[in-house]
Amino acid sequence: MVALGLDIGETRIGIAVSDRSGTMAMPLKVLPAQEVVSLARSFRLLIEDHEPDVLVCGLPRTLAGEEGPQADRVKHVGEGVARALGLPLEFVDERLSSREAKRILREQGLSEKQMRGKIDMVAASLFLQAWLDTHNGKDACE
Repeated sequence: MVALGLDIGETRIGIAVSDRSGTMAMPLKVLPAQEVVSLARSFRLLIEDHEPDVLVCGLPRTLAGEEGPQADRVKHVGEGVARALGLPLEFVDERLSSREAKRILREQGLSEKQMRGKIDMVAASLFLQAWLDTHNGKDACE
């Protein structure tokens, strides 16, 4: 089972994908949001290359666990993309994924400028991995 993760932002969307066994998530690419929403050639080629079985979108939540102010927009975009691709859709809590992505990239020695295009795809891989671990019955704390 291949899962495709989307970190949906207003300007750009981070994309991550799992391996064929559905056990490991990897950052893939960041595309302008409009290219994903309109199923532009750049996004369609990613879909053709990876042939996902499920779409997993990060859902912004507050620290209290409630849906954040962007949740409705993210749901709308995710549902539209899933429908257009004919894929089942799941949402997963993305709280703190961008902060953790920044920390990881900073540890790799990247500057703020170098991080700019990478944070969204790393964040997508983090919440996709959490979803995979839950889906595969693994405790995320192992």
